[in-house]
Amino acid sequence: MKKLLVIHTGGTISMSQDESNKVVTNTDNPISNHQNIIKKYADVTEITPFNVPSPHMNIKYVEELKQIIIKSEKENYYDGYVITHGTDTLEETAYLLDLTLNISKPIAITGAMRSSNEIGADGLYNFLSAIRVAISDEAMNMGVMVVFNDEIHTARNVTKTHTSNTNTFQSPNHGPLGVITKQSVQFHHRPFEHLVLTEINQNLNIPLVKSYMGMKSDVLTFHSDNRVDGIIIEALGQGNLPPTCLEGLNQCLRNNIPIILVSRSFNGIVGPIYAYEGGGATLEEKGVIFSNGLNGQKARLKLLIGLSNHLNDEQLKKYFEAPL
Repeated sequence: MKKLLVIHTGGTISMSQDESNKVVTNTDNPISNHQNIIKKYADVTEITPFNVPSPHMNIKYVEELKQIIIKSEKENYYDGYVITHGTDTLEETAYLLDLTLNISKPIAITGAMRSSNEIGADGLYNFLSAIRVAISDEAMNMGVMVVFNDEIHTARNVTKTHTSNTNTFQSPNHGPLGVITKQSVQFHHRPFEHLVLTEINQNLNIPLVKSYMGMKSDVLTFHSDNRVDGIIIEALGQGNLPPTCLEGLNQCLRNNIPIILVSRSFNGIVGPIYAYEGGGATLEEKGVIFSNGLNGQKARLKLLIGLSNHLNDEQLKKYFEAPL
């Protein structure tokens, strides 16, 4: 029987609904009470290094998770890892680990949209599914995986798409990496290999800015004046910006602040297509970098890692243009 390290971090999967229908934090994770079922699948060791709601997660907590896994890998005792996590920032934790960990063993992250005592609670089911993925021989060298609602997603592509639906995690443009049936764990394809960079500088300041019709320069000028370390802009369409914000954009670039462009659209990839003022082609000429299909929150983490590992402008461009 395979040995797994389960790392509980908090979130809805560990919470309960009280008499007033408010969801509250528990000291102990209720899914751990089902050892008779869990032990059918694997020899599981459970730890809870911290217990926080998903919006309370930060880079420091993710670094702690990373170090737990690295230490465990040196001991070479476990065959895989399962992390339980709140759903609001689950994709960010998964992606940051995927960017900075270079291990072949499976890492499966899961959570729940309904707390442990609600009707139709999905936490235990998702947890058992994550265990089944983590013990699968085919899950080796798949990177960090998000396991939810009978589907397996890559950390790079998955995102939360619904505020409350149990089928919230989807991978726009790509689809799931695999599926879980009652009999088996099935993978449809493999993720691309990617550059792993290990350093994480928690002190870097990288804001995320969303563009809109008639956007002015004030926000970008503010960030330029404050000498932020980099900026992610969720641009319009295929990667375009209103001309009314270009003065602020130009000021950022003059101050050597890297600017990464993603789209505010749910599907698709940005590119330097349009040659009008504020169009993607003119933005590329200015030195703006286009990201290959990431959403804003993940592009922010990728820029954080790129800058933490001292990539220059040309290296950053290649880093963001690489296949997901």
